[in-house]
Amino acid sequence: MILRRYGSAYHSVDPVFEPAALTEIGFRRNHAFSVAAAEFDESYARVAVRELSADANGEVQRKAEDALLARLEQALLDEDGKLAEGQVLVVLNDRSDWPKTRERREGVHDEDDNQFQFHWWVEPSLRVGVFAQGAQGGD
Repeated sequence: MILRRYGSAYHSVDPVFEPAALTEIGFRRNHAFSVAAAEFDESYARVAVRELSADANGEVQRKAEDALLARLEQALLDEDGKLAEGQVLVVLNDRSDWPKTRERREGVHDEDDNQFQFHWWVEPSLRVGVFAQGAQGGD
């Protein structure tokens, strides 16, 4: 399960990684689980931190960005799938270090044809913590 803190509580969320959105890397509360932050802090301890990133290249801007976001989402879902019983992922980024998609265009000249090669990446990384119920803190 993936959690994100909103105000004084942690809520379960689904990733919403959309290239057409103002914030391409986002999360939507799914209302499956919520817990007060104070209760979460008493019950769970961070046992690991994962920094997730991705990159993609392509000749079509939108396809390259789509590929980037799909890879990042898959990396997040893979981490979620590795969790043991009693563990959750918590999104650690806040507004000051929220991951954003970045783009660099390179001109490709092939005889009479001028094209761009698009390179997309995420900066800073999406940071998620693995938290376990009743565990001793670590990293």
